Amino acid sequence: MKTLNSNNIINNIDKLNTNLLIMQTAVEQSASAIVITDAKGAIEYVNPKFIELTGYSTSELIGHNPKILQAGNTTKEQYQEMWHSLLETGEWQGQLKNKKKNGDIYWAHESISVVKNEAGQITNFLAVEDDITQRIVAENALIESEQRFRQMAEMTGEWLWEQDPEGYYIYSSNAVNTILGISPEQIIGKHYNELLTAEDKSDLQINSSLHKPFYALCNHYRHHNGQLVITESSGLPITNSEGKLIKWRGVDRDITSQKRSQDALIDSEKRTRLIIESALNAIVIMDSYGIISDWNHHAEKMFGWSKQQAIGQPLDHLIIPQRFQNQHRQGLKLFLRSGKGPILKKLLEQTAVRRDGTEFPVELTISPLKQGNAYIFSGFIHDITARKQTEHQIRQAQVSLAYAESEMNIARRIQSSLFPSAAIKTDDFEITGFCLPADRVGGDYFDYFFRDNENLDIVMADVSGHSIGPALFMVETRSAIRTQANWPANPAETLNVLNNFLYQDLDTSDYFITLFYLQYNPSNGQISFANAGHPPPLLLRQTKMECTELDADGLILGVRKNVIFEEKTLIMNSGDLILLYTDGLTEAENPAGDFFGIKPVCEILHKHAIHTPQTIIEIIIKQLKQFCQSDSFKDDVTLMIFKRT
Repeated sequence: MKTLNSNNIINNIDKLNTNLLIMQTAVEQSASAIVITDAKGAIEYVNPKFIELTGYSTSELIGHNPKILQAGNTTKEQYQEMWHSLLETGEWQGQLKNKKKNGDIYWAHESISVVKNEAGQITNFLAVEDDITQRIVAENALIESEQRFRQMAEMTGEWLWEQDPEGYYIYSSNAVNTILGISPEQIIGKHYNELLTAEDKSDLQINSSLHKPFYALCNHYRHHNGQLVITESSGLPITNSEGKLIKWRGVDRDITSQKRSQDALIDSEKRTRLIIESALNAIVIMDSYGIISDWNHHAEKMFGWSKQQAIGQPLDHLIIPQRFQNQHRQGLKLFLRSGKGPILKKLLEQTAVRRDGTEFPVELTISPLKQGNAYIFSGFIHDITARKQTEHQIRQAQVSLAYAESEMNIARRIQSSLFPSAAIKTDDFEITGFCLPADRVGGDYFDYFFRDNENLDIVMADVSGHSIGPALFMVETRSAIRTQANWPANPAETLNVLNNFLYQDLDTSDYFITLFYLQYNPSNGQISFANAGHPPPLLLRQTKMECTELDADGLILGVRKNVIFEEKTLIMNSGDLILLYTDGLTEAENPAGDFFGIKPVCEILHKHAIHTPQTIIEIIIKQLKQFCQSDSFKDDVTLMIFKRT
């Protein structure tokens, strides 16, 4: 009896070991990824599928928390919900977004179960993961498709609609108003049978019950005004990943006028022919031997071969350059032998050849269609010569822009190098200037220097135009002024000499210069000035606290030779100041198109006359930016303030 019992025990142990081995083998060979953690969440076991799915090795996972796989999208609330479900029910199921070792993201459907000992304490957690990345990608693609469909529906003139599985409208585009005279809101919730005439109801009912696509179905409706409306309808059943019908989607095209002018429906072949012949692209159909079997009107225009000449000829001899013909033939053989076609069903750019031998760029799509035991290949070909020319022009424009930007940088450096390097401040006066460059470099220029011990010369100028040309004229003007400073001359004489010196260059280049020239004599406080068409500077008397324009007659430089410039003089008193500026200041615009003007400039001078020239300039620039609501301007803004102290 004891021997028998021992044998039974041994047999039972053997069976148990066998069962455990079977279970272990099943887990190891499972198509699902399996991971087991201890009660604290440390990984104790992973099967080969889990290793394959995550890309980690067993040693990299054992002892770690599965959180190392998180992609960072799981919220604290979601984890709390997971743990609550595990503690309450002993299991949890859901979708998680995880990250592989190489950084790739994958989606998994995860089922977690609690493992307890005999005392009811949690000892382990068992998690089973199934990779659902492809399903998630497909679902996201479906959502994007839905959005594109909605957008397309609002743009097309055809009636696009959606119905639930029972045939009730859940969406309608605005075209239903044109076709049936009713609004989309009146359609929603109606059954399609309510809109059809009696003779159409039974046919469509049979078709919809089959849950198969239908195409070019002729429907008869009654317009809101009672007239008969005939449409050509196509519909497609939309199913989920399990094959369950979600809804119907379709389109109705009004063919009432067409039907009234025809005795019967156009059969499928004629409709196809109409589409092919009216297409804006060349449509070429080739059989599996590479022989052309169809050639539409646009192909005749594009390639120069008539339909009669093209049909029956090898495609490669007619439209493919000789250097690519062997590649074409080898590709055709590869597809017929293996079903592989690297260029099929893709939008490609290729080179084609016309009857006269000229080559041109095309964009084409080739699609295979099996007919019985053979294939035909349809090619949709679009001439992109104009587009390529446009792209070339754009590239050339980009190169030109780069050159222009380089010129701008050179012009900016030239312009900045011409300005005085520092303000001049004495016991008698203080003068400083500032130029705020525009987006495009202009021709603003200012200068101040001692002609001799008796006179301080002050210049404000503006050369028309932008970029390198005005910058070079600034250089020439400054050189001429500084050269003339070597001998005594008053402002009017200086402008006369300067105009004659620059006239030839300005006249041939179609540029001109406005310039204001002022001299100050510190010994007696007298200023003399002359103007060549420049905006008059503003004089602010400390005793009157009002602005006066300093102007004198004189043409802009470069209009004609031997111009007589008027010269005026006056005495500057202590506390008086002069603001010289270019039109970039007064003509700066705000978003409403209003000019900054002279008035706010005068108000700033009145209010802040006691400050230094540098401070006054900073205040003017600050208020100008606030007015324009911008830190940049269309033209340079140049200011110079002379103040007697």
